[in-house]
Amino acid sequence: MKVAYVQMEPTFLKPEINYSKAEELIRTAVDRGARLVVLPELFDTGYNFRSREEVLRIAGQIPDGPTTQFLMQLSRELGVFIVAGTAEKDEQGKLYNSAVITGPVGSGYIGKYRKVHLFYREKLFFEPGNLGFRVFNIGIAKIGVMVCFDWFFPESARTLALKGADIIAHPSNLVMPYAPRAMPIRALENRVYTVTANRIGEEFGLRFIGRSTIASPKAEVLAVGSEDGEEVGVVEIDLGLARDKRINEMNDILKDRRPEHYSL
Repeated sequence: MKVAYVQMEPTFLKPEINYSKAEELIRTAVDRGARLVVLPELFDTGYNFRSREEVLRIAGQIPDGPTTQFLMQLSRELGVFIVAGTAEKDEQGKLYNSAVITGPVGSGYIGKYRKVHLFYREKLFFEPGNLGFRVFNIGIAKIGVMVCFDWFFPESARTLALKGADIIAHPSNLVMPYAPRAMPIRALENRVYTVTANRIGEEFGLRFIGRSTIASPKAEVLAVGSEDGEEVGVVEIDLGLARDKRINEMNDILKDRRPEHYSL
């Protein structure tokens, strides 16, 4: 199976421009054989909002809003699974920093995840995620989803691994330099593949670092993006490696856990 990240620079509050750019990059990834494509956090709107009212105007419902409908249509047309970050507005008007997963079967909608760990000024606009960490079975693989700052908490990736994830899709808008170094360790300690799709550019004083990363269950960096280029990274992965949690004939990283000793 081939997986891909899309690294792009969203235009702030211009979804139609961002759809067009994302579609071009997704098509490039599919032309190179990708079956799963991960887009950045808030790929459709940009990130550094100035007011909650601004987010309310631009956020959409899932799955009925324009962003999810765009992704569903593209998944069906291209036969590809997509994980992408978007601002979600629920029926009560609450806002979430969410990710949606779409695919080529049926309507195209598979599910959503709401970011659990909010970073910095996100707390001014969004509610903390209330759906927990979710793993989606797409047939060929089981995909866990977390968003950006979730990486900072080892419990995020571990929970997804315990729920059976083969791959962790990680839409991001990284501004700190640490995640490209840390994600191979998250992959290693959970024996999963990780696909971090980051953005580039600058918004109102925030500079995004690029360096999207695909890492293997052996902590190998299989692909890494530049710091300032719009690009895709496509890698062939071995799902059998992610499903084998043994590191030798006597150690299994999940079976060897001793949770009775982990509580405070």
